Amino acid sequence: MLASPSSSARGVVFAVIATLFWASNFITPYVTGEYGILDVLLVRYLFTGALGLIGLLLYRERLRQLGPRQWLTGMALGVIGYLVYSASIAGSVIFGGPTLIAAFIGCVPVLQALLGNVHAQRVAWTRLALPIGLLGIGLSLINLDLFTSPYAPADGVLAGIFAGLAILAWLSFSVINQNAVVDLAPRATAAWTCLMMVGAGLVAALLAPLASAYDLLRWQGAQWSTEGALHLYGWAALIGVSSSLVGAAAWNIATRHLPMVLSGQLIALESVFASLMGLAFVGRAPSALETAGLLLVLAGTARAIHIILAPAHSGVAPTHRKGVSTK
Repeated sequence: MLASPSSSARGVVFAVIATLFWASNFITPYVTGEYGILDVLLVRYLFTGALGLIGLLLYRERLRQLGPRQWLTGMALGVIGYLVYSASIAGSVIFGGPTLIAAFIGCVPVLQALLGNVHAQRVAWTRLALPIGLLGIGLSLINLDLFTSPYAPADGVLAGIFAGLAILAWLSFSVINQNAVVDLAPRATAAWTCLMMVGAGLVAALLAPLASAYDLLRWQGAQWSTEGALHLYGWAALIGVSSSLVGAAAWNIATRHLPMVLSGQLIALESVFASLMGLAFVGRAPSALETAGLLLVLAGTARAIHIILAPAHSGVAPTHRKGVSTK
């Protein structure tokens, strides 16, 4: 059955929280200090993995509600949605600046809305035209300003490749996770999030010795208690908790209450939050075109929420969502 208005509203709130905290991924290249981006990413996910292990101990009773395949799926999602996604974003920010990757990530709602509505058509396609159009125009303005301003990317090709990888990672994560949470036991969401964290941490632990062997890390030669090292640990922990714990947990709750077509639209908010955070770290205000683009992205998102939360007027028969609580 369709989710009740209160359930859908709860899903929207948690989706907004998730996108806000996920936007912290975009500031990683700006907080490396005397270290490199690999140092921050690996330390972050080693910390995240350790935190996930602690969580699994705390939620061991709920962990027993998950089968071996769900364990492997959860850990694999952590690698895709955490490690690969964050590394791709960092690469795009380094080569293209903060607004290019944010604009690319903002394309995800269009792709995900199409995928979600193909899978379970909750909304007439004609009703999606306006919000998707607003998103498209907004993203076009951001890109137009970026490539005609003094802040043009250092290497647009590499930035675009990394941005494409980030989109692919997010779409893969979102589709697999959306289907997987349907079969989760109602109280197993926290354990599911911890499995993701452990998966990302395990791969980071495997990559760290390889990166060290090829002299790709600056962390190995420094003292562990220097001011720079403490700076590294602090930012790695803050971004790890914000994105990998709070963001992921909020999103897992949101996906229980929202169809993919709406959750996809809400991801547009991540591009807005990311742009604002990135611009704050580079020390400039958004231009007129960037501001207009961000406002159109917000307008498209708001319109999509209004349409999805009023399915009775969409002209589409309700679809059943197996295993998702409507309370």
